[in-house]
Amino acid sequence: MAGLDMIVKGGKLIIPKHGEIKADVGIRNGKIAVIGQEISDVGDARVLDVSGKKVFPGAIDSHSHIGIYRPLSEDAASETASAASGGVTTICSYFRTGNNYLNKTGSFKDIFPELLQKSADSFRIDYAYHIACMSSAQIEEIEWLVKECGVSTLKYYMFYKSLDLSGAKPSGDYLMLGKDVLDFGFLYRFMSEIARINEEFADNNPIKLSIHCENPEIITTTSAWSKMHPSGNSMKDYSNGRPPWQEALAIKEVAFLADQTGCPVNLLHLASAAALDAGMQAVEEYPGTDFLLEVTLHHLAMSYENDYGPLGKVNPPVRSMDDVETLWQAVLGGVVDTVVSDHACHPKEMRQGDLWEIMPGFGGTGLMFPVMITEGYHKRGLDLTSIAEMTAYNPAVHHNLYPKKGSIAVGCDADLVIVDLENEKTVTTELLHSAQDYTPFEGLKLKGWPSQTIVRGQIVFDDGEVVGRPGYGQYIKRPV
Repeated sequence: MAGLDMIVKGGKLIIPKHGEIKADVGIRNGKIAVIGQEISDVGDARVLDVSGKKVFPGAIDSHSHIGIYRPLSEDAASETASAASGGVTTICSYFRTGNNYLNKTGSFKDIFPELLQKSADSFRIDYAYHIACMSSAQIEEIEWLVKECGVSTLKYYMFYKSLDLSGAKPSGDYLMLGKDVLDFGFLYRFMSEIARINEEFADNNPIKLSIHCENPEIITTTSAWSKMHPSGNSMKDYSNGRPPWQEALAIKEVAFLADQTGCPVNLLHLASAAALDAGMQAVEEYPGTDFLLEVTLHHLAMSYENDYGPLGKVNPPVRSMDDVETLWQAVLGGVVDTVVSDHACHPKEMRQGDLWEIMPGFGGTGLMFPVMITEGYHKRGLDLTSIAEMTAYNPAVHHNLYPKKGSIAVGCDADLVIVDLENEKTVTTELLHSAQDYTPFEGLKLKGWPSQTIVRGQIVFDDGEVVGRPGYGQYIKRPV
């Protein structure tokens, strides 16, 4: 077919909600222009032969933290390189005011344009922002964020009611809160305003509130107990300090309030069997409320049976192997909606000191397909279509990116990842193409790595090399 820019030829397409088909993909002007059994009239088009490989829709990593611990422009360039290497073509990053990120507070009418300006020449793949409101004044800006800035996901962190990100200090000075207190009254106002604005968007996908569900009052008490009763395994101690049942308690509190206000909620990074059960109960108990259930790569691939030490600190903590298997059963059963990385590039020099005092988080976006294919497809029989749905289609739908993103269909952005299911590698820090100078996944053998990642018709990762340039990625205003 004349006039095409690229033809992805000879592979098997993994199409969400449809399955696997043998077909070629023709790309024109960054969009999928044609899908056919065999596109033979190639004209001047570049032909990418992917025979013997699978072609997935590019992953949407809908939970990441670009610029949290490093200057945003630098972090965006390096960490979207890592994302591209893992088959991620769109990244959705959380942003809040206070310490870390831009280290300031104030009106989003001043700060959001600065955020976009620092992002404009930095991202190698497409991107969107989720915004956390940290003051009553910012809640009053939600309508502006939605209508003018294309933000359709907001965020609330339950533990910020009284604790900072480390879990060791009060939150007030850290978040530059002033007179605001991020208590349940604040959450009620937050949810109520989202529900009000959603009434104006009745014909479109709703605005949602993502919530980090952990209870700070419980954490303060259980952390003190865990420090006084060390087990010899720091990761198990940290899990005991933020026990699974407090996750479940927090989810139950959030679910009740969401139902009372009519606010759709994304239940983030469910880390344990207890949290998963609470999330499933919320879906069943409140059928009129829209809940999304999300799990992370690290909670699917790491457990405290391995003591990672301070380099493995993350909130919520890594849990037991029994919890890991329970999460996988939920993935296999279609209970989980999205799988994400919760990526936060966190250099080793910033992780020195006491486990309880240092900040949490680490990178993982470069392992999106290797983890899902190894642990899901090869080890547990998860079908490839489900992988495409949880990594691309579902996040696109739930985060207002569909149909621009999330599938392989004529008219969609030509965001594709070519995966060799049998390509086995041992994880190293260098392999992940991140600025983070370690990885807790080091030494893990994974089978099923991307060979090429394509964003809007341009190859950004090719056979082990990141070739996409900073600034190629476009900001996406939602809903698309």
